[in-house]
Amino acid sequence: MTRRIAATIMTILAVWNLCHSATDTRQGIFDPAFRSLQVWNADTPMSIPVILLGSGERIAISFDELAEDRSYLRYSLIHCNADWQPSALVESEYLNGFNVAEIDDFAFSRATTAHYVNYRITVPNEQIMPMVSGNYLLRVYREDDPETILLQARFMITEQSAGVDAEVTSRTDTDYNRHHQQLSLTVDTERAGVRDPFNDLYVVITQNGREDNKAILQKPLRISGSRSYYEHQKELIFPAGNEYRRMETVSTRYPGMHVAEIGYAAPYYHIELETDYPRNESQYLYDQTQHGRFLVREYNSTEPDTEADYIVTHFRLEMPELSGADIFLDGDFTQRRLDPGSRMIYDRAEGAYISVQMLKQGAYNYQYLVVPRGKETGMTAPVEGDFYQTVNEYCIWVYHRPPLARYDRLIGGATIMSGR
Repeated sequence: MTRRIAATIMTILAVWNLCHSATDTRQGIFDPAFRSLQVWNADTPMSIPVILLGSGERIAISFDELAEDRSYLRYSLIHCNADWQPSALVESEYLNGFNVAEIDDFAFSRATTAHYVNYRITVPNEQIMPMVSGNYLLRVYREDDPETILLQARFMITEQSAGVDAEVTSRTDTDYNRHHQQLSLTVDTERAGVRDPFNDLYVVITQNGREDNKAILQKPLRISGSRSYYEHQKELIFPAGNEYRRMETVSTRYPGMHVAEIGYAAPYYHIELETDYPRNESQYLYDQTQHGRFLVREYNSTEPDTEADYIVTHFRLEMPELSGADIFLDGDFTQRRLDPGSRMIYDRAEGAYISVQMLKQGAYNYQYLVVPRGKETGMTAPVEGDFYQTVNEYCIWVYHRPPLARYDRLIGGATIMSGR
């Protein structure tokens, strides 16, 4: 793909990001100067961003700004209900301390072609301490412009007062060992103070961290004592998908995994990935992945957060153009957003979908999702295929919503892997 096409795509994305409203509550980056947003439990890199209330655990957030000098940045927290819309609590009800803090943990990049500043936040801290369970949205803005949100990150605080047991099988109500996986789960609310589990529980299930196909359960199938059973409900059936694709850009000297060519066109290095092809008609092959996550890494560095370079990375998916649908890159590096930043562009001259991403050196998981025009849910079947053997990571979150309550408690959570 020519450098002219790459430059055009990156210009379109920059303009879209600057014009995009930050009123939504999905995790994302709204200023093109900011990159590589990651959120995790500080004790376990690449983990799910959730901590136990009152445990001393902390959430870690990291991101970069492509700049020569630091910016004076601040952040604040918004408490959200199970649907990630702001709750009715005022700040003093969910925070101990003022709801504004400066980002003073930063470091400059070293010996990189792309100059950037790496920022880190840990929560709770001496300035901001959440006091209740639930969903939290952390928003970052410049000190002199608090109305313009640069980026926002999601994390959760759980009470773990409800027990969650779950199973996943490929013998589903839709098919038997073919294209789907089905969950069944039990929620025990004996210690959670739930009086009416049939009406007051709200269960959310995600597959591999995706937001577009998450399941929402508002009623259990049945209740026995303190246990609520969720079984044989259509929301519990997921397309099985395929293992994520992998690539590594850990070096600018030699090609890493799935890298076809490395070149330099001032001011950045460019990496052409090997051409991808649809896998929907191929035989299933197991590959151990991180279910869409990425790890910043430079092969010769002990401090990759500041020594890994930014590389213009070229994706190419060779296949006929789809009618009435778009193809998107899915993975944590796109913040799981199906938007212009992750949408592939079809190049008729090459007979392939292409995308250009400015990515920090590291190891990445990704997949291609097909979204029919006018829809918001991605499909794995047309490109990746749906194979019942696929190892998927399902996260289950249980919220308590009693009558007249002003916020949703996160009372329990669990993670279960399929295919094991």
